[in-house]
Amino acid sequence: MAQVLEFKLPDLGEGLTEAEIVRWLVAVGDVVAIDQPVVEVETAKAMVEVPCPYGGVVTARYGEEGTELPVGAPLLTVAVGGTGAPEELAEAAPGAAPTVGETAAESAVSSEYSGNVLVGYGTAGPAARRRRVRHESHAVPKAPAPAPAAASTAVAAPAPAAVAGSVHDGPVPVISPLVRKLARDRGLDLREVRGSGPEGLILRADVELAIASQERPVAAPAAAPAPALAPAPSPAVASAGERVPLRGVRGAVADKLSRSRTEIPDATCWVDADATELMAARAAMNAAGGPKISLLALLARICVHALARFPELNSTVDMAAREIVRLPAVHLGFAAQTPRGLVVPVVKDAGTRTAESLTAEFARLTEAARESALTPADLTGGTFTLNNYGVFGVDGSTPIINHPEAAMLGVGRIIPKPWVHQGELAVRQVVQLSLTFDHRVCDGGTAGGFLRYVADCVEQPAVLLRTL
Repeated sequence: MAQVLEFKLPDLGEGLTEAEIVRWLVAVGDVVAIDQPVVEVETAKAMVEVPCPYGGVVTARYGEEGTELPVGAPLLTVAVGGTGAPEELAEAAPGAAPTVGETAAESAVSSEYSGNVLVGYGTAGPAARRRRVRHESHAVPKAPAPAPAAASTAVAAPAPAAVAGSVHDGPVPVISPLVRKLARDRGLDLREVRGSGPEGLILRADVELAIASQERPVAAPAAAPAPALAPAPSPAVASAGERVPLRGVRGAVADKLSRSRTEIPDATCWVDADATELMAARAAMNAAGGPKISLLALLARICVHALARFPELNSTVDMAAREIVRLPAVHLGFAAQTPRGLVVPVVKDAGTRTAESLTAEFARLTEAARESALTPADLTGGTFTLNNYGVFGVDGSTPIINHPEAAMLGVGRIIPKPWVHQGELAVRQVVQLSLTFDHRVCDGGTAGGFLRYVADCVEQPAVLLRTL
């Protein structure tokens, strides 16, 4: 007989708590293979095709296209281990008493499950149910199967299965490994943390709040001031204008920039530099044959060498521990404008890459960004950001730091300008460079030294030969 299993929206990456259904890839009644993509969703970081770990017949879908679902919400149900006939699906509905053929169905389920999971999604196969002996003379009548709410088929969805090996009766969301590591590093017992996620899932914010609570001195409770009443908007103001939901990429950008402005005391310094020699060096490289080298790749090489001299700027601040964490590797983010909005893909281990390797990786990530094919891994883990806003035809900017990084280098457009060169007025290729930095990790002397070294390398690329 068939058994109907529920597949829930998995954890698609650290910090992502919801996703919007963009396009269903299967319909009710379709036969799906193990690990076949069944739905395309948009998170705050990327477009993701979600594969279903079960193979069988789709019996229900939850949510229309455009609906936003939280992590852990049901996506669809699949009948496995049978033919998918209506009479089998009715027998497999929740509330039905086990039958003699159920053991065979459970065996079939295990053969129709891949065990493959996405980030943080802790299912390891269907949960084993307690074996119950059923005597023919004391048969328990089957309860009628309830109709599902918000499902697109008449087959009822099963009750959430318990995680295999759990001592709990209900569902047990699996905590992200990164959240577990944070708690372990800070000596926090997760059993004492109340989760705010779906079904009580413990999120990173819950752990950070618990850590802060442990370290905060206990003070006598003070009387809470009376809340100030916000003036109600006039009917004309409330009804005027178009309202655009802050969700998806736009919502994620809003949250991150607000947090950065709230938490990071940033400062910006800038300098004009003569980029004529850098442009000439790039032209000579590309004229020599082989893969073309991008200007962004050369600027990235300059950045990683500058960070080796000024490691304070390749760091993050842990305010709970009151520590500056200097990071051993440079994972270089770069701003990319896409149809979905501004995203920051990350080139991993940029400090170990050649100019050719950097060019190829920038091209790959940029194309993936345009095609909305970036994965959460492509968009996380950055330690320093390079922002080439010159492509928009502007000279300068004071960008907001990409939290939780400590600095961002901005590059304006490179244009001909009057410049004093070797004591004479000449027309040179001039660029404005700006550095926005977290004033907690360093003072102006360090930031100025970093920016001056970058400018020197732009003006005289041979400066890099000292460190190669």
